[in-house]
Amino acid sequence: MPSSTPELDDLLVAAVGGVGGSDRPGQTRMAHAVERAVEREEHLLVQAGTGTGKSLAYLVPAIAHAVRTGRPSVIATATLALQAQIVDRDLPRIADALAPLLGRRPTFALVKGRSNYLCQHKLVGGFPDEDEDTLLGMGQVDRERSRLGDEVTRLREWSELTESGDRDELVPGVSNRAWRQVSVTAHECLGQRCPVVAECFVERSREAATEVDVIVTNHSFMAIDAFEGRFMLPEHDLLVIDEAHELTDRVTSTITDELTAGSVGVAARRAGKGDAAERLTETADLVSAALEDLPEGRLGQLPERLVAALQLVRDAARAALSDLKPDKGAEPDGGAQIALAAVQEVFDTSERILTEADLDVVWVSHDQRRGSVLRVAPMSVAMRVRESIFSERTVVLTSATLELGGSFDAVAGTMGLRGAGAPAWEGLDVGSPFDYPQQGIAYVAAQLPPPGRDGAAPAVFDEIEALVRAAGGRTLGLFSSRRAAEAAAEEMRTRFSASGSDIPVLCQGDDQMPTLVRSFAADARSCLFGTLSLWQGVDVPGSACQLVLIDRIPFPRPDDPLTSARTEAIGRMGGNGFMSVSATHAALRLAQGAGRLIRRGDDRGVVAFLDSRMMTARYAGFLQRSLPPFWPTQDRELVLGALRRLDETAADPLPVQQPGARGIGGAPLPTDPVPVARSPRTAVTGGHAWDPEQDAELRDGVEAGVGLVELASHLDLPPDQVSARLGQLGLELAAQAPSSTGSA
Repeated sequence: MPSSTPELDDLLVAAVGGVGGSDRPGQTRMAHAVERAVEREEHLLVQAGTGTGKSLAYLVPAIAHAVRTGRPSVIATATLALQAQIVDRDLPRIADALAPLLGRRPTFALVKGRSNYLCQHKLVGGFPDEDEDTLLGMGQVDRERSRLGDEVTRLREWSELTESGDRDELVPGVSNRAWRQVSVTAHECLGQRCPVVAECFVERSREAATEVDVIVTNHSFMAIDAFEGRFMLPEHDLLVIDEAHELTDRVTSTITDELTAGSVGVAARRAGKGDAAERLTETADLVSAALEDLPEGRLGQLPERLVAALQLVRDAARAALSDLKPDKGAEPDGGAQIALAAVQEVFDTSERILTEADLDVVWVSHDQRRGSVLRVAPMSVAMRVRESIFSERTVVLTSATLELGGSFDAVAGTMGLRGAGAPAWEGLDVGSPFDYPQQGIAYVAAQLPPPGRDGAAPAVFDEIEALVRAAGGRTLGLFSSRRAAEAAAEEMRTRFSASGSDIPVLCQGDDQMPTLVRSFAADARSCLFGTLSLWQGVDVPGSACQLVLIDRIPFPRPDDPLTSARTEAIGRMGGNGFMSVSATHAALRLAQGAGRLIRRGDDRGVVAFLDSRMMTARYAGFLQRSLPPFWPTQDRELVLGALRRLDETAADPLPVQQPGARGIGGAPLPTDPVPVARSPRTAVTGGHAWDPEQDAELRDGVEAGVGLVELASHLDLPPDQVSARLGQLGLELAAQAPSSTGSA
């Protein structure tokens, strides 16, 4: 290794050449700002517009810092798409390019939540079979039972081939019910007491991460590590948070809890026999009775009947935990650990709600399957983020959308970087290299009726069809709800099929998201419709995406308890709650969504807003100023003509890189193909499709009282995406916050 680390500019030049890029002033400026922040031990907020190349701008100084100090740099993303891009595409090429200058190839690893990996102990029968009772309870037929068995058999065969045990490596995937047979959550894991801990994929992955230069993880995993002190990440003094506009929402989701009569009953059943377990069983009915007459919405004060029920739950759970505690020196038992996890969650949640902390918001919602659900979430996480994330390291936060109204103050305030005692930080906007007015059109379909609550009007479907046909496919459809995306996809499939058009319409849930995005990017005639996880982190440059549809302004639901609590709190302090909370939320989402269109200097296209309020509402100007400066128009015929010309002159789509197998630590294996076993499924879903079996799986999980964060971890999807499907099925309101289970 060289006696000293090469200059940053030399490393940047090599890295840019390695990824086939070109010199970008904003990228260079950002890289030097990251280096300066580390040297000064100050925090940095960087707004880096699309095309800046911000991933390389923070990865190169992060690698240089790790090589110089011998301590890893940690990168945390909000979406799986960006996580995969960094690990599978960016880091391998940057590492190769920097190796000659650094004297060795920089190393990196991917760290994820425990339930994303095979559990070796469960594979050999160390935990009880969770699914038999579930299948009987759900009334599944023999055919489905056989299908599950086939999938589990395939998983066992794959377990002999995989080096990483990472679910993402299995292509095509399996149902979530099958995956549950071979994985455990963080709370269910036996940890160092496990008889096969030496063979554990998770432990080996995390051990590998202690020896690398760059660790890539997600916001939730990073937050759990910081808040709960589990030390799942090695010591580090540089943390880069990409997609930082999502940080507070992800942290809020991580530390949100829920309680139902069903979750209490499941915990009691798992606790087995004994006085405490029987008492816990009895409290399930008391919880149901206390909640059933309460209306949906926030609870400003806990009713006495509910307080009494929660006290009984807490006390019975405490006693059950004491009974379940293993004897000193006893062999670890998987069944007992699962019971402990379920009872502990019930105890922690009831205790938290009874504490009535000042910033906690408690509310009730009604679920068609589970009945009433009691939830608790923090109204603000600013101080917790300040204390747990910003106190021990230099933090770089970056996104294309951090500066609102010409200032970073609003975003900084949500992260605890404002007010007395706030740490030092710098805000920097490095701009974008793109000529937005020349490259893109922002079209508002002002002739359409304002969106209603009853779904899209026929005129909206007519508009979508006309735009997609003019574009020749090439369309990314961003919708405000899962239901809206699926309705539009079904309607377009019907219309295109009836007319003989060869325009495939892919929809979120048809397969795992990375697979869908690759399919969309490879076929210029295709469309991809979806919701939250498509609004950000999706990078499809070139001719495959020349039209971005946005169905409506993505406001949070006005009856969302957290939104209303935050809005009222700001109003009490004399501020404008709607603009500070709802309009700001919508502006960030719109900027992220519109940013999917122009990804390279030669990209051209249209962003079409199907919500006339973008022109007519009093807040329209604020929303418009949050967007990239596209050329604006309301002229429908002009837009249709532009799309037709783009379609006629479009080049072939850019080549799409396919995923490869991963080794221990998550780094791609350079030569081995992806292990693929024969799938018994008639549709490739990667374990994420919402077919009848997955819907049954989802109902199963919520009936068992599993929290949303844990469900999302099992599904390997963002919590908001899972919440959207729950809302569509009537299992959960679309805007409800997820529950915390301690898994990322």
